[in-house]
Amino acid sequence: MGLGKQAKTLAKGQAEAILAYLSTTRYPERDRLIFLLSAKAGLRAKEIAHLTWRMVCDAAGQVGHAIHLTNDASKGTSGRVIPMHPAVRAALTAYRKTTATATGDYVIGTERSPGTSPQVVVNMFQRWYRHLGFIGCSSHSGRRTFITGAARKISTVGGSLRDVQALAGHSNLRTTQRYIEENADAQRRVVQQL
Repeated sequence: MGLGKQAKTLAKGQAEAILAYLSTTRYPERDRLIFLLSAKAGLRAKEIAHLTWRMVCDAAGQVGHAIHLTNDASKGTSGRVIPMHPAVRAALTAYRKTTATATGDYVIGTERSPGTSPQVVVNMFQRWYRHLGFIGCSSHSGRRTFITGAARKISTVGGSLRDVQALAGHSNLRTTQRYIEENADAQRRVVQQL
């Protein structure tokens, strides 16, 4: 993917703005969850659409502490286990209380169906970002934000880019590297320390 075609990453203020906006939509709990699955779990639109309660619940049927994404819900063989961010877990718990689909298969449903398609998820993001005037943002913006944030922080917890690659579900580290946004300020600081 060329640099000009990549979805923009979201600044902290933009993420806060979208969460504030989503609290005013017709389905605020669902919409908040969709956004957080992208920005705090790094899921693709396809993965959000195909996520089932079984993938997010523990053996007791409660929302667990990890997303167990299967290959068939993902792209190719990029199924993986993603530790659950507290905001995602809270959103899943809150959404579960508001929906009849909590006993069905798919986590994300619509008025007309207990499930949804990846294209519907893509369209939701497109509509939300257009409403907020976020140019260059798409359903992949949350995923790029997640991967960039994880890459910047992974060494502080003893990890490496291979761990970010695993979280992203990429088979090639070069793919993960293309998702990571450069930080000119960090580049200046590191050069000054040499």
